[in-house]
Amino acid sequence: MADPAAPTTPETAWSNERLAANPHQDPEKARRVREMFSAIARSYDLNNRLHSFGLDQAWRRRTVREVTRRLGRKDLHDVRVLDVACGTGDLSQAFAARGATVTGVDFTPAMLDIARMKAADRRLASAPSYLHGDATRLEQADASFDALSIAFGLRNVGDTAAAMREFHRVLRPGGVLAVLEFGLPAWGPARWAHRLYTERIMPFTATLIARDRSGAYRYLPRSVDTFLSPSGVAAAAAAAGFREVQTTFLTFGTCAVTTALRASV
Repeated sequence: MADPAAPTTPETAWSNERLAANPHQDPEKARRVREMFSAIARSYDLNNRLHSFGLDQAWRRRTVREVTRRLGRKDLHDVRVLDVACGTGDLSQAFAARGATVTGVDFTPAMLDIARMKAADRRLASAPSYLHGDATRLEQADASFDALSIAFGLRNVGDTAAAMREFHRVLRPGGVLAVLEFGLPAWGPARWAHRLYTERIMPFTATLIARDRSGAYRYLPRSVDTFLSPSGVAAAAAAAGFREVQTTFLTFGTCAVTTALRASV
């Protein structure tokens, strides 16, 4: 049996032994997550579209609408958005398409390379800028953004509480936080079907498409099962100082958008 504490390569980022425990308690989680995303970067978008049946883009558009609503605006022109754990830039581009000035930050350079290529191909009037960064130690200045988003990335950071505190710090008073993250349907039959798909079918097919040996698509369902529920995400936001926390469930609770405001005073 492989030693779970042995040095890793992108091919062995998440072994079965590692995933038998809680991956969020792994002391090397941040490094393993970066290795995993480096391994699957080129097939990331394809797998997202196929295995969400295209809903991943609809969920991101809904996140943009929720941010717009909570800012009390009809559009996002002159709104500064920080998209953390931006990955290949889908949510960043969705904000930019609505007129926002967007900075995308991600921990994995390979994902940022793809985000930059996609932005160049779309030729947006105001393309996002992309920077390497760590959600738990953001380099952006205090109170420098009107909105901050993180889509399917909060469970991948090394320290959720530290990331939430950073999100609060870089938002201006009255700014909006938006967390899009997976959940589990509450309705029994939907939950059963969801588990069958995410724990049995998706890991097999996604791994084949990505030709992945990093364990990324075994990590995905395990990381959802062992992470905060939507109510837990809301509680983490409140603990970091956010107010007026709201949760919107999408697609039978498959995922949820949690939004909150940085207090004005």
